[in-house]
Amino acid sequence: MHVKRDRVRLPNGAESTREYIVHPGAVVVIPVFGNGDLLLERQHRYPLHRDFIELPAGKIDPGEDDLTCAKRELEEETGYTAGEWREVTTIYPCIGYSDERLAFYLARGLEPGNHGRDHDEFLEILRVPFGEAMDWVRNGKICETKTVIGLFWLEKMLQQGW
Repeated sequence: MHVKRDRVRLPNGAESTREYIVHPGAVVVIPVFGNGDLLLERQHRYPLHRDFIELPAGKIDPGEDDLTCAKRELEEETGYTAGEWREVTTIYPCIGYSDERLAFYLARGLEPGNHGRDHDEFLEILRVPFGEAMDWVRNGKICETKTVIGLFWLEKMLQQGW
């Protein structure tokens, strides 16, 4: 990631400066066990000096496609692989200051494997019933954007058979 500063011409003809973060893009995985439980992570986030409960996610490597990244991130962070993958949606979470893109994937058919976490990544893996996770969204225990969005998408998919 890096910050760019561009001179732009506005619709009224005036010039201005725009700063923004160039981001490689990222994926978010919604991992669901056969009984409907979710695979979540508790992770410390330094900028806010606290732990958050999140869906597995990570930045896309140069030349890597979204699905390959999703599979890699799920296994690296949680030690699980998935037999079934489905693209859910893509969002742009920071349009005012970044070109970041988040691609969401549903992962089913989870099987334990080996994690390959980065040396500076410390995660606690949680298996949480879907209803409890949604309660955590409602009461603020889960309050991180990509996870809230992913869980709301999952709720819609379950309710409407998406």
